[in-house]
Amino acid sequence: MKRDDKIGASVLVVDDDENILFAFREVLRKEGHRCIVARNGEEALGQLLKESPDLVFMDITMPKLDGIETLKRIKQHGSLLPVIIITGYGTMQTAIKAVQSGAFEYLTKPLDVEKIREVTNRAIYALNTRAAGLKEVDVYRADLVDRYDLVGRSDKMQEVYKLIGSISTTPNHTSVLITGESGTGKEFVARAIHANGTNSDQPFMGINCTTIPESLLESELFGYEKGAFTGATDRKLGKFEFAGKGTIFLDEIINLSPNLQQKLLRVLQEREFERLGGNTAIHAHGRFIAATNRDIDREVKKGNFREDLFYRLNIVTIHLPPLRERKEDIPMLANYFLMKYNGHLKRSVKGFSDDAMSLLLSYQYPGNVRELENLIERAVMLTKGDVVLPEMIEDKLETSVKEPDTLRISSPVFSKSRKHILMLFEKQFLIGQLIKHRGNVTAAAKSSGMTRQNFQRLMKKYDLSADRYRT
Repeated sequence: MKRDDKIGASVLVVDDDENILFAFREVLRKEGHRCIVARNGEEALGQLLKESPDLVFMDITMPKLDGIETLKRIKQHGSLLPVIIITGYGTMQTAIKAVQSGAFEYLTKPLDVEKIREVTNRAIYALNTRAAGLKEVDVYRADLVDRYDLVGRSDKMQEVYKLIGSISTTPNHTSVLITGESGTGKEFVARAIHANGTNSDQPFMGINCTTIPESLLESELFGYEKGAFTGATDRKLGKFEFAGKGTIFLDEIINLSPNLQQKLLRVLQEREFERLGGNTAIHAHGRFIAATNRDIDREVKKGNFREDLFYRLNIVTIHLPPLRERKEDIPMLANYFLMKYNGHLKRSVKGFSDDAMSLLLSYQYPGNVRELENLIERAVMLTKGDVVLPEMIEDKLETSVKEPDTLRISSPVFSKSRKHILMLFEKQFLIGQLIKHRGNVTAAAKSSGMTRQNFQRLMKKYDLSADRYRT
């Protein structure tokens, strides 16, 4: 029978934190839902049999049986029960593992009341559509590896992690397009999709469509038979063939010539190709992932890129945000690279001075994460003590860190444009202070020359939580 979403649902909340359980009870009660609680995975499995809830909110980190293992046991028997995973550590691995294991949604702490309401309503709606006869997409399981972890806990990166998890469960004929500025980590995302997929033991073949001349690129991709052209003294297998059931990553796809665009379209349509000079059809088993740092929609409209090829590649799109749009990730990234280059350079630098971190946070990073990594590598190499000081990095930053940025005018109306700029400033200022004082609101307010109440009022205005910045 189809559930009426106006009737309260039965919700199981699994967490070993009594404060979390209390908060859920209050939110769900006000929404007219019945709340059932469990404090670990084993207790949750018992409640599932006893109470048959409509949906589940479940923490990852719990005693006896953690959330992911409990989720896997729930899904082993083909259960369509929506399970929302909760974690205090929003890393790429936990997001991917949750999605791959069949989670309906993945939330990070601190939890937002509106988000809980929204996810609950979506889960109830999903129950209704399934009751109406819609079939849930099969969820494939794959082992996780940590070699190609992305770093960052910002909301924008959480969405990227979820997409990686979803894509890695799809069959290879699902092509992917990755967009984003240079240095944002597009190849890293491609490798993460490959490493977390069911064919991770197969080759990952990366091709930069910019650096190889067209005459050589065609033979690199398709391979050739002996005698296909002058100098072809032996048969050579191309990247498409070498990839097997693995991944073919075409970086800077926009730079493919019209001739190669047409040939690639045929491969994607028919899933086969021939070596140069050959007549035997070879099946293309691999997953195609393309990437570009340019506006591909604009290139299609200008006629520089085939529209039909664009639609073939663009089955799923992942957009990587520039670093300037996720500045809350800079401290984590900086410390990650600090540890990395401590190991590579055999140094023991412990961290950054407050002024050095403030300098890193104020910069706009035209080169994105790659530029930040280069800055930290150089700083580790030059630092004589155990703390990175501003002088180790400031001379390498472009003038944009030392001069006011050109303001982006959002409206021709002066009052509206001024309000927009003020809001951008206020939010960036608050984030910078929270990061500097590691989420200590009292210290951040005092340093800012503000009362704690006014500082908190602005935090509420921009939906900022101190917990996100505590390290």
